[in-house]
Amino acid sequence: MNKRNFLKSVGLGSLAIMQPSIPTLSASAKTPSQPAKKARHRVWINPDEKDTVADLQQRYAAYKKAGIGDIFFEADSEKHFRAAKENGIMAHRWIWTMNRGEKELLASHPEWYAKNRKGESCATHPPYVQYYRWLCPSKPEVVNYLKEQAEAVLSKDYVDGLHLDYVRYCDVVLPVNLWTNYGIDQSKELPEYDFCYCETCREKYKEKKGIDPLEMEHPDQSPSWRRFRYERITNVVTNLAQVAKQHKKPITAAVFPTPDIAKRIVRQDWTNWPLDSVNPMIYHGFYKEDVNWIGEAVAEGVNGLHGKFPLYAGLYLPDFKGNMDDLEKGIRLALQNGAAGVSLFGSVNTTVLDTLKKASV
Repeated sequence: MNKRNFLKSVGLGSLAIMQPSIPTLSASAKTPSQPAKKARHRVWINPDEKDTVADLQQRYAAYKKAGIGDIFFEADSEKHFRAAKENGIMAHRWIWTMNRGEKELLASHPEWYAKNRKGESCATHPPYVQYYRWLCPSKPEVVNYLKEQAEAVLSKDYVDGLHLDYVRYCDVVLPVNLWTNYGIDQSKELPEYDFCYCETCREKYKEKKGIDPLEMEHPDQSPSWRRFRYERITNVVTNLAQVAKQHKKPITAAVFPTPDIAKRIVRQDWTNWPLDSVNPMIYHGFYKEDVNWIGEAVAEGVNGLHGKFPLYAGLYLPDFKGNMDDLEKGIRLALQNGAAGVSLFGSVNTTVLDTLKKASV
């Protein structure tokens, strides 16, 4: 089960009360006086080995015609990758990064896993769901392991780039409408969901600041302890970006929807990562927001990036409930507020492709 399916299955909802809103155009937003730049879109796919080559040729030709230039594949399927490439679409390998629950890894290196403020390890006490097994980003062995994984992916000639998912800490706070699902009140950061307090992280922080985070009265309120953890994830991304650079292939990431939400909920400071582009998952239905929020979230991300690299707005197709007018509106809002394109997750059928073409004009 991937992250998006987990969020759907538990009914992820609001971080804020839904209010009617008016999209605010960013400084980079297109106006009638500016020439329109052709959008380049993306899709997330879990490839099905049952698909025939003929089916894939037809499907990916239609994708290309609709303006899709990149596909992120969640599994390694040479057949799918090559079919995409033959149709002029870049084929990226989409990998789980910090959330790694492989049985072999758990058995051989339980010491690599993150610990919460209570001292419980993800190896033995996964938070929320059984597959939430988060590695500690401070351990050199973990960074080296992830670099080896990236090297194995990027060394394949049919892989055009590396796409990072779960490149963060565990969710320290869930949206409020999920609290009843787990019988918890997260109006403050609870120690069992606050990671990583392993010995390595505590020692490294103490070297810098002279205090063990566990000796603080309220470590969850410490700006420097929070920044330390932002930097730990940024360091992982930096190392993986170096591997991608050596192979002369792009590195991208799926991240939480806005810089503020990403830092607050999962310690993810993506505006400061050395990426080639970023795909914030602006899944408005998950946050109980209306379609206008897509434009607002894009504007916040674009403004936070200051032109460092392009932003592609991640849209969750089931959130639109088959309403193609809303999907068209969401795509247009993303483009008007500075997105280089959109990245779609869900069933990309002919109607969706037609809407994508219509909205991109």
